[in-house]
Amino acid sequence: MREPVELRRQRILSVVESRGAVKVSVLAAELDVSVVTVRRDVEELSRAGRLRRGHGVARPVREPVRAARVTEVRGEGPAGDAGAVALVVPERHSYLYETLHGARSVLEESGIRIALHIAPPSAGAERPLVERALADGARGLLIAPRWPGVRSEERDHGWLADVGVPTVLMERRPRPGSALHALDSVCTDHWYGIHLAVEHLVSLGHRRIVLAARDDSPTARSIRAAFAEIAAARPEVEDWTVVLSSPEAVPGPGPDAPVATAVVPPSSPADGRAAPDLAALLRERGATGAVLHGDVDALMLVQRLAEGGVQVPRDCSVVAYDDGVAALGSPPLTAVAPPKAEIGRAAAELLLHRLSGAAGADGPVRRTELLPTLEVRGSAQEPLTP
Repeated sequence: MREPVELRRQRILSVVESRGAVKVSVLAAELDVSVVTVRRDVEELSRAGRLRRGHGVARPVREPVRAARVTEVRGEGPAGDAGAVALVVPERHSYLYETLHGARSVLEESGIRIALHIAPPSAGAERPLVERALADGARGLLIAPRWPGVRSEERDHGWLADVGVPTVLMERRPRPGSALHALDSVCTDHWYGIHLAVEHLVSLGHRRIVLAARDDSPTARSIRAAFAEIAAARPEVEDWTVVLSSPEAVPGPGPDAPVATAVVPPSSPADGRAAPDLAALLRERGATGAVLHGDVDALMLVQRLAEGGVQVPRDCSVVAYDDGVAALGSPPLTAVAPPKAEIGRAAAELLLHRLSGAAGADGPVRRTELLPTLEVRGSAQEPLTP
């Protein structure tokens, strides 16, 4: 299904606001649409005063105050980054770009130079970027590895635990007992986010709930595990299941692909690796509530539900997980909102503390979790009585 125009334009705004000036050709590649389409979107957004247009470039309405030089590295890195903080995030990841923006604001306000590295979606892409940054003299590291599956995470444990400079993981929770357990980290408490979503649906009277979730990131895996734990423990929940939110919501080809599996109650069949017909699944299980991760997939799924004769919220109440574009839906989607920018800011503040040399700067490892919030809109209501 083609992505809605307003959703695509919101994604353009998010990228531009996170990075500053971005080439139209780069936006087209990241959104997987034509340059002509992006150019048309940029013209409309510029006409509406939501961004500024340059020659082949989209710019935010307000350029960020730059107390530090920001270097974006794709492949070969420039010399002269000695003393900089390396900031490594995955390519084409709007969720983590908001985290990046929060970290950048803190570092720039502190006058710290930044070497920004965008990791392509290939296995092990972060390691050579980090090694290059260290060779160039980076004195600290903020990193959000892609980690589409458990095996890719395990492959990074050894080298990432021994980089030799203060390091903070952003929006990644080291697994207990792993080599990264003793590494500083700042992330969202996704268990609490799912608790908010389930509690909201249960409080409205929903007793049969489906989670349609991604399965290609640490966040997705945390959400799936939390939902299974919470739904199984709630006596009010009579039936629950977890399925894929999208055919593309799984790790790509490679050693990670077979690791992720569906999470379902013991009496239910696994969903395999294909996203189900959600409308048919809701009818089959008699479900009246759904939690949908992430919110781009949620908007697409709500459209597919309407095509399948299931109206939101009349026939099914929906809570989206992530709140980047959920408010743009029809209806606007109630959503769990992770504090993405605050995660980046807290991670940068922790790294600055480690670099400061002040008393206690080399103190105990910190594993910080920030709580998400629930933004209540128009996509959830009491279930209709039979």
